[in-house]
Amino acid sequence: MQLIKAPYAKIYNIIKTQTMSESGSVDEVLPMSEEYRRAFYSSAADTPSLDIELSPPDLIGKTEILTDEHRESLCRHLPARAEGYAWTLVFSTSQHGFSLNSMYRKMYKLESPILLVIQDTDNNVFGALTSCALHVSDHFYGTGESLLFRFTPHFQVYNWTGENLYFIKGNNESLSIGAGDGKFGLWLDGDLYLGRTETCKTYGNDPLTPKVDFVVKTLECWAFISS
Repeated sequence: MQLIKAPYAKIYNIIKTQTMSESGSVDEVLPMSEEYRRAFYSSAADTPSLDIELSPPDLIGKTEILTDEHRESLCRHLPARAEGYAWTLVFSTSQHGFSLNSMYRKMYKLESPILLVIQDTDNNVFGALTSCALHVSDHFYGTGESLLFRFTPHFQVYNWTGENLYFIKGNNESLSIGAGDGKFGLWLDGDLYLGRTETCKTYGNDPLTPKVDFVVKTLECWAFISS
């Protein structure tokens, strides 16, 4: 019998249970169900990251926020398809202005997860990793690869809980990441100046800043693309 190690045993047991209930056999491949998807991402979140690469990733562009310590912490939580790439600055409020629409334009046709990093006027550093580029949409989009993080009072990552699919939604007036019961894990206005962060069901997060409402000092978006 093949030995299946945790955390993938949980995923295997779900597939096995579903298959046996349908055919009495475990020799067929099933499509990814919602239950499988939740198990996959929660298992990935529970798996300790291997510290194979200790040096921070290369940057293409200048950061005003990220330190080496920030980058070392964040690179351990990137999705597999973002590993091994230099981090390329695609938008910065310092270079491109405080405009949500300008941020959307800089990501037009970009196919990459996005690391959105904010430093507020109280010098808290926090943000989100989104599974895809940010754009205007009438509906929520994205996948469970998305997450929220903060560095105050210490580094903490909030992965998808599986409670809902409210990952990302944006229009010309605002951008929200994570939602539930009328609250947003991270919300930004159209000027990328005022923001709010609250506990939301998507990520089960604590507020990312000591104060619920914050003022943006600097915002940067980094993509993972070939140079």
